[in-house]
Formats: sequence, structure tokens, C-alpha cells
Amino acid sequence: MSASWKQLFFQIFLLLITCRHIRTKTTGPTPSPVAPISPLPTEVRSVILKGENHTEKVEMLNPVELTLECTWTGNMNKLPNISGYWRKDVDEIENSRLTVQLENEQYNLKRVFRIDREENLGNYSCIFGDKAKIDFVLEAPQISDVRDKPIVSYVGDYAVMPCKMDDNKPKPNSWNWYKLNGTDKEQIFVAVEPHRYEIKNEEGKTKLVVHNLTEADSGLYHCEAVYAISKTMSKVELRVITFWEPLKPFIAILVEVMILVAAILLYERSQSKKICTAENGTNADQMNTQMQGENNGSEGSSSMRQRKV
Repeated sequence: MSASWKQLFFQIFLLLITCRHIRTKTTGPTPSPVAPISPLPTEVRSVILKGENHTEKVEMLNPVELTLECTWTGNMNKLPNISGYWRKDVDEIENSRLTVQLENEQYNLKRVFRIDREENLGNYSCIFGDKAKIDFVLEAPQISDVRDKPIVSYVGDYAVMPCKMDDNKPKPNSWNWYKLNGTDKEQIFVAVEPHRYEIKNEEGKTKLVVHNLTEADSGLYHCEAVYAISKTMSKVELRVITFWEPLKPFIAILVEVMILVAAILLYERSQSKKICTAENGTNADQMNTQMQGENNGSEGSSSMRQRKV
């Protein structure tokens, strides 16, 4: 083989290597690295169960890595091992079932849960052999100041609707107000109608002020306490009435009294007519009797006169 042919093959070989190297570098986009999950603060809740059921309420404010620890002192049998598992709401948590050994006369279950959004809240249960159960109810602090009676105000006036957390409850980050419209809740924004609505927020309470009331403002209003992990709500009912509304019972009573008085007067009048009719009939009978007596007397005297003659 001549030197020119060797040089040609060598150049083709270099060209193939170069093309392969270029295709390798341009095959698809480079996958972006997976962002690491940011660590959360840790929190531990432990419960020792001596009976068969217990419910523990856990107030959640911020996302956490929550460790739930369950200890059951067992029953009279004290089996060396039993089955245990975890459940969220009504569903068994996958791969949570295991065999629990009896240690120091008690059974122990422990699991770590990442609670970083509202969907993670709920009822977490540790269950020992379908005989004992501990429920951990994870929820945001609830508004316990619930008003049973509605707030009543008049058309054209204003109304103040309060809403607050208990003093021993954590203070929310912010407050929102909604008005129930059918089945939907419409959020109230002061900036949209500043002449109508006013929201006054303090640390643990809020007030909604509604000016220039109309009857259409009647209905249910919801106050919402906002925490980092979730939200909690309460409701207030508003009734807007006219100034005639309080007079309606009085007017109804007055009408009833007038009807009763009229009925009494009609009854008295009818009774009076009956008495007068009876008296007139008695007087007429007496006059007729007297006239008959006089007639009989005159007839007797005339017959006597005829005998004397």
C-alpha cells in the first residue's frame, strides 16, 4: 500500500473519531441536579397508653419533622410479640406494619412524619394488634370563640363583627374575612370598597366593620386565622333589619287586642238585643193577659146586670 493510501485511511479514521465525539457531547440536555430537600425543625410527641384508647391533640403552627412515639403497657396476656402498624385517617400507611417485641413489660412504636403542608395534617394512629390505639390529631389552633346568637343591626347603620383566639392559643400570622354567597365564600378586600368595609387586626383578634348596611348584607361571615402550616375558621351571623321590624310584635299584639275588643262589643250588643227582645215579649204577654182579664171582667159584669133585670 502506498503512502498516499495510508494517509487517506488515517484521515478518515480521525474524522470518524471526531464525529463520534461531537455526537456524544450534543446528545440531549444535561439533567439538572435534584434540589435537596431543606431540613425542617424536629419535634417529638410521646404518649404512654395504659388502657385501650387515647386521643392526643397536637397543635401545628409550622412545618416540622414530627416523631410520634407510642408506648402501650399491654393487657393481662403480655404476649412476647404482637403486630403493630400506623394509620392516617382511615388508611393504613404503606410498609408500616411490623412485629413489636415486649420490652420492659411494654410495647413501643415510633415513626417520623414530615409535616410540611396542610394536606399532611389529620389523624395519625398507632395500633397495637387491633386491641389498643393512640390517635394523634394534628391540626392548626382552633378558634373556640364561637358566637351562637346573630349580630343584629339596622338598615343604614353599621355592624361590628368580632373574632378572636383564646389567650392561651398561639397568635396567627394574619387574618382574613369572607362572606358566604350561596355555597361559595367570597373574600372581603377593604381596598375594593373602603367606604363599606373596615378590618381591624390585633395580635389575637380581628374585627370586621360593615358600614351603610342593607338587607343584602345579612348572612354568614367567616373569619380565618392564618398560620404557616394551615388555616382555621370560625363564623359570625349578621341580621340586618328595618326600624319597623321591632314594632311588628307590638303591632301584632295591638291587632289581636282590637279584634278581641271588637268581638266582645259584638257579643255584648247581641246579648243586649236578646235581652230587649225577651223583655219586650214579656211585657207584651203581660199586656195581653191584662187585656184579657179586663175583657173577662166586663163580660161578667154585663151578665150580672142582665140577671138583676
